[in-house]
Formats: sequence, structure tokens, C-alpha cells
Amino acid sequence: MIYFIIYLFLEVMVSVNLSSAIGGLNTFFEILISAFLGIYFIANFKNTLMENLSAVSYNYIDLQEFQRLNIFAIIGAILLIIPGFMTDILGVLLQFSVFTSMLVNRFSAKYHTQNQNNKNEKDNDVIDVEIIEHNSSK
Repeated sequence: MIYFIIYLFLEVMVSVNLSSAIGGLNTFFEILISAFLGIYFIANFKNTLMENLSAVSYNYIDLQEFQRLNIFAIIGAILLIIPGFMTDILGVLLQFSVFTSMLVNRFSAKYHTQNQNNKNEKDNDVIDVEIIEHNSSK
């Protein structure tokens, strides 16, 4: 909830400052252009999907990264449709695979670290044993 309030505050501050700098008519055109751009990205999402599928087939990325890259592309397109300067900036950044790869790698590193720590905590109670079988028929 607090993150939404912080985002809303930043959105209002950036929108008011940029709108006053570029004017009302240019702000209107920016909203229209970004909305059409977001619709264009959603309509051509199949191209992004095909690029990511080829990356998976050549083992450049794994399936989890494939899913996250596609989700970020869709979220970025939706953010472009929503009016506002901050949403437009975030939407454009999410359309570039460099930024989405950085986000995916950052979140997946945290996820793997947390899972490894949880796994190590669970393994503290495990006793390793080795079973040696003797054949008595010799």
C-alpha cells in the first residue's frame, strides 16, 4: 500500500512538472501517442514472443526467464496505455530486453538466494548416512 502511495505521489509530481513545461496540448498528444504505442506493442506481441522462444530453443534463457520477459513486455505495453508520464517511462523501459533482463536477473537472484537459505535451514536436521550392502552368499 505504501508503495502505491509513493508511486502516486511521484506520478503527480512528474506529471505536473512536465505538463507545465511542455504545455497542455503537447501533454494531450503525448498521452495519445503513448496509448497508440502501447496498443501497437500488444498487437505485435507475437514477434516478441517468437524472439523469446528462439532464445529458449538456443538455451540463451531458461523457461522462468522466458515467462518473466514476456510478462514484463505485456505489463510495459499496458503501462503505456495508462495516462501518465511515470507509467510511460516505465512502460518504455520494460519494452527493452536489456532492462527486463536486469530486472529478471535481480529478482531471480533474490529468489534463488532465499530458496537456498530455506533449503539449508531444512537440511540442518538431516543426518547423512551411507548404506553398504554385504553379500552373504560369498
